[in-house]
Amino acid sequence: MPNLTVAVIGPEGYSGQLGKKGTSSDITFYNQRRDDVTVTLIEPTRYPEKLSSLFFSLSMAEFAILVVDEISPAFGECVLMLDQARITKGILVLRNYLAPEQVAPLVKGTVVEGYTLQPDDRNLLRELLLDKAAREAPLRREKYGSVPVDHHFQVKGVGIVVLGGVAEGTIRAHDQLKVLPTQKVAHLRSIQKHDEDVDEASVGDRVGLALKGIEEDDLDRGFVLSTNPGLVSSKVLAGRAELVRYWPTPLKEQMIVYLGHWMQFIPARIAFVNNAGDWKRPEVTLRSEKELVYPPGANILIFYLEGGKLRVVGRLAPS
Repeated sequence: MPNLTVAVIGPEGYSGQLGKKGTSSDITFYNQRRDDVTVTLIEPTRYPEKLSSLFFSLSMAEFAILVVDEISPAFGECVLMLDQARITKGILVLRNYLAPEQVAPLVKGTVVEGYTLQPDDRNLLRELLLDKAAREAPLRREKYGSVPVDHHFQVKGVGIVVLGGVAEGTIRAHDQLKVLPTQKVAHLRSIQKHDEDVDEASVGDRVGLALKGIEEDDLDRGFVLSTNPGLVSSKVLAGRAELVRYWPTPLKEQMIVYLGHWMQFIPARIAFVNNAGDWKRPEVTLRSEKELVYPPGANILIFYLEGGKLRVVGRLAPS
């Protein structure tokens, strides 16, 4: 069952004509299906009030639709977030008589520059996404797998159910899943994709997981269910940061920033910074009260919520 996960950045409810509405909180899911081909659409319901809402929508996506009604600080922030999250494939929809030449200078040098310009035709967009899912979704069966938790709840007669997207590898029914950053282990009783039972799920799949051996209080958004022994879980991150080109000043020690990876968005303090040479590429050490879970080579985003119109700082490659 090929699936394409798409972040839809635009007016709230834009996806209502692209798919059927599903789970809704600070992010809202919509689902579309044609035969055995599925598309999962995610909207940042609480953005721009909550930057985390936008980040979570992009962190699960491999494709984006950016709908632009006006040139505004929010538009600029979305472009920067898409670029830092490395969503390299997408569609750009311009409305309210905006012309491509008005937008082109603002997206130059970012991933959005390569997006395909499409008209505001929801029927056309829906078919384009389904065709893309059918044509490009690869079959990926790897030894290990990881699922960041975005929602979880108790279901009578079933037990604990977790909703999430497979972020890496493949998971299989009856796997023993580590619950990171805790040391608990959960047994994966069954997997559902779009309300159908399946034996396994791979990168990009939206899943519902029925678990046993764990309680609801043992879970939280951002926790990672995984069979991958190589995942890192740490309160200290060190490495070289790359700041966005518009960031105005060097980072300073004791600044409180937020770190984003998968479904985690946690505060951290800059404990050390070396701005020698190019201050847009400083060496930094960050400390947080919560452990951040990530694989080696992860792309971790940095945010500064007191930054006014510019809250996207850059990204960090932990050493």
